[in-house]
Amino acid sequence: MAGYEVKLQQVAVAGGGDLTIRSLLDNRQYADPLGEAEAAGISSACWPLFGLVWPSAQKLADLMQGWRLGALRILEIGCGLGLASLVIQRRDGNITASDCHPLTEAFLVANTRLNLLPSMKYRTGNWSRANPQLGEFDLIIGSDILYERDQPAQLAAFIQLHAATHAEVLIVDPNRSNRAAFTQQMALLGFALKETRLDAPLQDGSPYRGRLLHYKRNGSPPPFPL
Repeated sequence: MAGYEVKLQQVAVAGGGDLTIRSLLDNRQYADPLGEAEAAGISSACWPLFGLVWPSAQKLADLMQGWRLGALRILEIGCGLGLASLVIQRRDGNITASDCHPLTEAFLVANTRLNLLPSMKYRTGNWSRANPQLGEFDLIIGSDILYERDQPAQLAAFIQLHAATHAEVLIVDPNRSNRAAFTQQMALLGFALKETRLDAPLQDGSPYRGRLLHYKRNGSPPPFPL
């Protein structure tokens, strides 16, 4: 037995084309029989977070539905269930999903199959440790990844290692207090910020309040679709 319970849910995406998502039943799930999550630095309280559908992840998926992908090498960090990665994969983008949770890859495999998509590239992405197989990317994306105090410095350092020379970084953030510290860290690394409020409801009508943090090296970010 897996030791945890799951459910299937439909997640609406901007422009149509809902995603069928295998997620954890609720936030009370926990199973780490081999100690893999503990070894990755994931506490029992944080264990289920990867497997839930979060509002900011839905906003990032909506954004990727209309983003100009071209030949960009794209990395989703802290992907969890990977809603944005699934949208990019459906659009034939060059996406690599990453997370440090030991079950993330298995859930991504299940969700690509549920949505009749080809297999997706996945790599472990632990912000506090070396990730030599990741390489560099032109666009790095993430959602609601600044919820702990030590994350701004760790995440900025991780991005510096895996961002190409002219990389852009898109973070959908639900007004977490740590975003100012993250922006300071990114500025030290040469990334300029364009910040946009995101106040439109989710596709299912649920209210949302947050910001799109758009960082770009060597100048201000260009206009982008919302």
